[in-house]
Amino acid sequence: MPLALLALAIGAFGIGTTEFVIMGLLPEVASDFGVSIPTAGLLVTGYALGVVIGAPLMTVLGTKVSRKRMLMLLMGLFIAGNLLSAVAPTFVIMLIGRVVASLAHGAFFGIGSVVAAELVAPHKKAGAIAMMFTGLTVANVIGVPLGTLIGQHVGWRVTFGIVAALGVVGLAGIARLVPEMPRPEGVHLRHELAAFKNAQVLLAMAMTVLGFGGVFAAITYIAPMMTHIAGFADGSVTWLLVLFGLGMVGGNLIGGKFADRALMPMLYVSLGALALVLALFTLTSHNKIAAAVTIALIGALGFATVPPLQKRVLDQAHGAPTLASAVNIGAFNLGNALSAWLGGIVIAAGFGYMAPNWVGAALAAAALVLAVLSAALERRDGARSTLVAAGTSAGRQTPVHH
Repeated sequence: MPLALLALAIGAFGIGTTEFVIMGLLPEVASDFGVSIPTAGLLVTGYALGVVIGAPLMTVLGTKVSRKRMLMLLMGLFIAGNLLSAVAPTFVIMLIGRVVASLAHGAFFGIGSVVAAELVAPHKKAGAIAMMFTGLTVANVIGVPLGTLIGQHVGWRVTFGIVAALGVVGLAGIARLVPEMPRPEGVHLRHELAAFKNAQVLLAMAMTVLGFGGVFAAITYIAPMMTHIAGFADGSVTWLLVLFGLGMVGGNLIGGKFADRALMPMLYVSLGALALVLALFTLTSHNKIAAAVTIALIGALGFATVPPLQKRVLDQAHGAPTLASAVNIGAFNLGNALSAWLGGIVIAAGFGYMAPNWVGAALAAAALVLAVLSAALERRDGARSTLVAAGTSAGRQTPVHH
C-alpha cells in the first residue's frame, strides 16, 4: 500500500477522534453548560448534519482545486472548528464549533476515498479505502478513549484542544506524503450530479443512512446506558469505547477484504447480524460482560459495512465518483444524526436508556431489506440487458431473403 494512504489515515484519525469523543463526554459537557443529556446529544446530531451539508458543498467548492490542496484546506477548517469548540463560552458556540469542524468531514473522506482508490490497482480499491478508514477506526481505540479519559479528569476543553493539534499533524502529513494528482479533465459538476439519477447509487446511500444509523442509535447514548443499566462506573466508559474501537478496526479490515471478493454477500451478512445484535443488546445491556462483548460486536458489524458501501457507490457512479463518494460520507452521518435524534426521542418519552437499541435494530433491518432489493434490481437489469444484447445479435445474424 502506498505511503500516501498513511497520510490520509492520519487525517482520518483526527476526524474520527473529534466525531466520536463527544459520546464519552456527554455527561461532562451537559453538566458544564447546564443542559440535559438529550440536549447535549445535539452536539452529535449537529456534527452529523454538518457533514451531510458540508460533504456536497465542500466537494463542489473544491472542483476548481487539486485534490491534494482541497484535502489540506479541509484539514484547516477542521482545526478551526475544534479550536472554537475548545474555547466555547456557551453551548450554542460549542455547537457552532462542532458544525464548523464537521464541514470538512464528508469532503475529506469523499475525496480521500477517490484518491486512495486511484493509488492502487483495481482489485485492491476496497482495501485501499479500508486502509484510509483505518485511521477513523483506530481513533476509537486510541484517540477517543484517551480523549474521554483526559476530558473526564482534566476537562473536555483540553480534549478538543488536543484534537485541534491532531488536525495540524494530519495537515502536515498530507502536505508531505500525498502526491499532486491533477483534476480529471472533462468532468464537470453536471457529470457529477448525473450519478444521482442512478437508482443503485441512491439505494446504496439509503443503505448507508439506515445501516450506520443502527450503530449510532446505541452508541450515542452508550455512557448513560452502561452506567445506569449495566452498572458500570463512569470511568469504565473509556475502556468500553476501546472495545467498540477494536471492533471497528477488525470489522473495517474484514469488510475491505471481502468487499473486493463478494460485495453484496458481505453486506447481507453484516447488516443482518447487526440488526440481530442490536436487538439482543436490550437483553445483554443488563450484564457487564455480555454488554462489553455486544459493544465490540456492534463496532465490528457496523464498520464491516463501510468499505463495501463506499465501493458500491464508487462503482455505480463510475466516471464521476467524487461528489457521490462525498455525499455517501454525508449519508453515514445523516444516519448518525437520525439515530441520535430518534434515540433522544425514545429516552425523553420515558422508554429508558435501553430503548435506542430497538431503534438501531429496526434501522439495520431496513438497510438489509434495501440491500436485497438493490441486488434484485441489479439482476433484473442485467437479465434485461442480456436479452436485448442477444436480440440485437440475432437480428444481425438473420439472413435477408428476397
